[in-house]
Amino acid sequence: MRVGLDYRPATGFPNSGIGRQNIALEEAFRAAPDVQLQLFSVAPQDHPVRRIAHCPRRVTPLNGIHRLPERLRFEAQFLPQALRDAEVEVYLANLNMGLPIGRKSPGLRYILQLHDLFQLTMTNAHGSKLKAMIYRQTDNLSIGYSVRVADRIWTPSQFTADETVRLFPQARDKVRVLPNLVEGFSSEPAELDSPLPERYWLCVGTREPRKNIPWFVEAWQIARRQFPKTPDLVLVGGSEGLSSAQRETPGLHIVSGISDGQLHHVYRQAERLWHPSYGEGFGLPVIEALGVGTPVAVASGSSLDEVTPPDSPRFSPQDLPALVRLMGVLSTAEREDPAPLQAWAHRYGVDAYRQRFNELLEELR
Repeated sequence: MRVGLDYRPATGFPNSGIGRQNIALEEAFRAAPDVQLQLFSVAPQDHPVRRIAHCPRRVTPLNGIHRLPERLRFEAQFLPQALRDAEVEVYLANLNMGLPIGRKSPGLRYILQLHDLFQLTMTNAHGSKLKAMIYRQTDNLSIGYSVRVADRIWTPSQFTADETVRLFPQARDKVRVLPNLVEGFSSEPAELDSPLPERYWLCVGTREPRKNIPWFVEAWQIARRQFPKTPDLVLVGGSEGLSSAQRETPGLHIVSGISDGQLHHVYRQAERLWHPSYGEGFGLPVIEALGVGTPVAVASGSSLDEVTPPDSPRFSPQDLPALVRLMGVLSTAEREDPAPLQAWAHRYGVDAYRQRFNELLEELR
C-alpha cells in the first residue's frame, strides 16, 4: 500500500501536539510491513525536509504554513498532481483540514485526522476581530470540505467523534477513534534556571480562551485567602488572558520557553496538575502528568472525562465556589500512590497506539 502523509505539522511545529502526532503517524506507517510511505510538505530553501519529502519548488517560510494563500497553493495546485505522480493510494492529513482540493484520482482514499472542532464552536485567540472573522469563515470552509471528501475520519477521543457527528451528521459512518500517542519524556528531568517553590500546583497550556486559565487563577486566589495550605501555582505556557493584577499575585509563577527535560522536572515536582479547560479534544497534559506519577484534577464536560482516571477529582468549569471548596480539600490531601496513575497513562503508550492504528489501517486494505 502506497501511503502519503501530510508532513507540514512535523516540518513547521514538531513539538506541538499536532506535530508530535504527525511524527507518531509517520513512525506507525513505517512500522507497518506492507506500507510504502511518502511524505508531502512545504519548506524554506535548503530545509532538511526537502531531502525526505515531496515539496513544491516554491519556498514557504515555516511561520507561513498556516497562511491561507500558502495552504491553497499546496492543497490545490501542488498536491493533486504530486499524489498522482507518486501513485499514492491512501493520503492522510492531520491538520484538522488540508486534504487535496480538486478531482480525486480513481482508487485514491483520504483520511482526515480531526483533533477537535473548537475552531468552529468556540472563540479562539487571534490578533484582531477581523482576523478572527476571516479564520472562522475559512476554517468552516476548509474543515467542512475535508470532512466531506474524507473516506475515514480519525479522532483522538469519543468526545471529538461525537462532536464531528453532531456538526456533520453525514460523516457518521466515516468516524473512528484513534487516541493520541503519549510516549512520555525523552529527556531526564532538568532543573529550571529559577528554582521552583517547594510546594506547587501546575497548569500546562494557557493560550486559548477555552483553557479557562483566568477563571482558574481567580479561584486559586480565593482559595489562598481561605485555606492557608493552598500551594503556589505554576503556569507553563505564558500569561495570555491574565489581568495585570493576576500576573502580580504572590505565589503565581509563569514559566515559558523551557526544554523537554525542564518540563519533565516541572511535572514530577508538582503536587497536582489542574486542567480547567472547558473544551479539550484530548488533554495531553493529563496523560503527561499521570505518566510521571503526578495526580490530576480536571474540568468535566469534554474529552478530559475520558482520559482521566475515574477516581480523579473533577469540577465544573463554570462553578467557581465549588472549585474553591475542592481546592481547600486537596490542599491538605496526601500524595497518591503513583503506580496506578502511571498504569493508566500506559493506555496511551506506543503498544496501545500501534494496536489501534493497525486495526484502522486494516480497514483500508
